[in-house]
Amino acid sequence: MKACFFYIFVFISFTFIKAQIESVTFNSSNLPIFVINTHGQRIPDEPKIEVDLGIIYNGEGIRNKITDPFNEFNGKIAIEIRGSSSQMFPKKQYGFETIDSTGEDKDVSLLGFPTESDWILYAPYSDKSLIRNVLAYKLANNIGRYASRSRLCELVLNDEYMGVYVLLEKIKRNKDRVDISKLTEADTTGDNLTGGYILKIDKKDGGYNSGWYSDYRPYSNAWQTIYIQYHYPKPESILDVQKKYIKSIVDSFETTMNSPEFADTLKGYTSFIDVESFVDYFILSELSRNVDAFRLSFFFYKDKNSKDKKIKAGPLWDLNLGFGNSDYYNASSTEGWQINYLTTDPTFLQSDYYQVPFWWKKLFSDKEFKNKIKLRWKEFRENELSIPNIMAIIDSITILLSESEERNFERWDILDEYIWPNAYVGGSYENEISYLKNWIINRLNWMDEELDFIDDVSEKGKPVANNYYLFQNYPNPFNPSTMIKYKIPESGLVTIKVYDALGREIATLVNEEKPVGSYEIKFDGSNLSSGVYFYRLNFDSFISIKKMILLK
Repeated sequence: MKACFFYIFVFISFTFIKAQIESVTFNSSNLPIFVINTHGQRIPDEPKIEVDLGIIYNGEGIRNKITDPFNEFNGKIAIEIRGSSSQMFPKKQYGFETIDSTGEDKDVSLLGFPTESDWILYAPYSDKSLIRNVLAYKLANNIGRYASRSRLCELVLNDEYMGVYVLLEKIKRNKDRVDISKLTEADTTGDNLTGGYILKIDKKDGGYNSGWYSDYRPYSNAWQTIYIQYHYPKPESILDVQKKYIKSIVDSFETTMNSPEFADTLKGYTSFIDVESFVDYFILSELSRNVDAFRLSFFFYKDKNSKDKKIKAGPLWDLNLGFGNSDYYNASSTEGWQINYLTTDPTFLQSDYYQVPFWWKKLFSDKEFKNKIKLRWKEFRENELSIPNIMAIIDSITILLSESEERNFERWDILDEYIWPNAYVGGSYENEISYLKNWIINRLNWMDEELDFIDDVSEKGKPVANNYYLFQNYPNPFNPSTMIKYKIPESGLVTIKVYDALGREIATLVNEEKPVGSYEIKFDGSNLSSGVYFYRLNFDSFISIKKMILLK
């Protein structure tokens, strides 16, 4: 088998990473404080060890002091280091279980989350915005998909300040997490055997893994294989009859996808998968241009037939390398489909072991699937994925982090350093957030344009004409100049004017006949004061107005 030279290189390079650690004065926080005492034990990769955890949280808007009592949680947990490539970073992330005095799992509610025993303390390190996963999961929740709840906090480990962390829910079957039927050892026949199951396509690192290799290679004559793992029931708990059943369902789906009739409306892929869930997964994976999308940390699940017989994609997981944070596999570019790169680039196809299942490419080749992406995208862009809404989420999180991020980067002095796989090194937290915002705006604009160029397909299979489009300016906020892009599907007179907040005309950017196509113009606000401005496109009877902010 060929070696994956890229991952070997990354592993070796990690061994040379050293953080500049400074002593940090930490007395109090506006965030919950986690305090872990291992009593001299080193936390291993596995197995979990028993330690003490105390959580200080005095309520919304109330200061939390390190000397305050452990009023949110005070008890035993079993903890281990988690993650794959992230284990090479000095700032470790942890998986832990809340346990009782006998060492058995104990369901508790932490920071208002629904009761459970399995938790994660995620450690943002190479993601210097500290918020990419928090943002991604919030966006998933906003479009109606379960993703882990998240809560920012600060960690003290054995009296040492460790920086900003994020409390996350581990992906589990639970009425408050992945809400599917419980599968027990007694469920071996009939409807009970049909669900629920959670599967994943991921690395085999860490923990006990079990599953099967797909009968279908990721691409023609591929040397790689696709390994599908059992996530629920756990590999050590799932019965042979249950393994056989869920494998037969996935096999049938893949066989259908490999057939010429894969898109048939009666016996094609729509008979096997919940298409909307796959569309939503696609949209969020491509919006973030997650470098691991479709091939790693990809979860999917199935309930009992009596509840829902179709496979659903999700939950979304591990997007810290998305949103422009990866300098490989074209993932930092705001233009281009990541699914196309990961299924066509010769270097990637020949060198990386972790490939995309063949059927993702076939799904994206289907006009009806693309049309569903386009319609869903337009729906989301009006509300949940609008630029104002996404920017408001980022602003609310960064306001919450306004003091703790300073301590975090005093503890881990890396803002001026390249940390694998940074595509951008900003030198300051403000620059990191500005880069993230502008990257997202540019990505949204590209996807708007690209999806608008995909013809809608009517029920009778006839294309529906494309629309006009005025894109959000970028960067936004800007100083002193910004770019404005627009698209027209037919020739005609185009007028674009800029107005101030009082409706007074500031500038005319375009006033001429234009042939069909996409255009981009520059607006310079050097002679204007900071504030809110509007730009308006007129084309025949079509009018569109968008807001932009000049911030000097």
